[in-house]
Amino acid sequence: MITVRQSQARGKANFGWLDSKHTFSFGSYYDPNYMGFGHLRVINEDKIEAGQGFGTHGHRDMEIITYVLDGALEHKDSIGHSSIIRPGDVQRMSAGTGIAHSEFNPSKTDPVHLLQIWIIPETKGIEPSYEQKHFPLSQNQGKLTLVASGDARNNSVKIHQDTDLYIAVLNEGDSFKYSSQINHFLWLQIAKGSVQINGQNLNNGDGAAITQESLIEITATSNNTELLLFDLV
Repeated sequence: MITVRQSQARGKANFGWLDSKHTFSFGSYYDPNYMGFGHLRVINEDKIEAGQGFGTHGHRDMEIITYVLDGALEHKDSIGHSSIIRPGDVQRMSAGTGIAHSEFNPSKTDPVHLLQIWIIPETKGIEPSYEQKHFPLSQNQGKLTLVASGDARNNSVKIHQDTDLYIAVLNEGDSFKYSSQINHFLWLQIAKGSVQINGQNLNNGDGAAITQESLIEITATSNNTELLLFDLV
């Protein structure tokens, strides 16, 4: 079964410097029907204006993944990490017993467009940690690339949950099939462009909850399509 979560149905928050869309309940947006999907708790699509960002704030017991679509995001945290996240980078921060961090758009002219993802960890109270790796978009063209997983296989970043996260960059007509165990939950998020999945159309910003499907086929219906696929136990 495939249930589409249309982009325009997401929660919204606009503070001038930040334009955010929430796939699941977050902040002041609450919908009891969209509290998450399996261990996947948050998918926020954020656009942050030049020279703006989130001041230092804390998190606990959450796996936080940041994926930049356009622009750059500067990260600093309380365990000593400082970095710039750009398209093709995947950043994982395990909040564990507690971590504080800030996120800032260092550009003086251009906004940054990103997805921030929260995954509930399998164990609470772990030691906070950080990891960032680059997955060149040119090498991900037309195929799925594993970028995060519970066992860190294939050079993916490690998340503390039995979840796989794939990305793909597709042009119109590019197609692939993905098979999963029938008892797994899949979530497809369209970051850019549009696709057909098993004959259903999804457009920019749409998501889809996929259950009881052992095989899906995804075909891009526009150029420069970028998607994320979660395989959740």
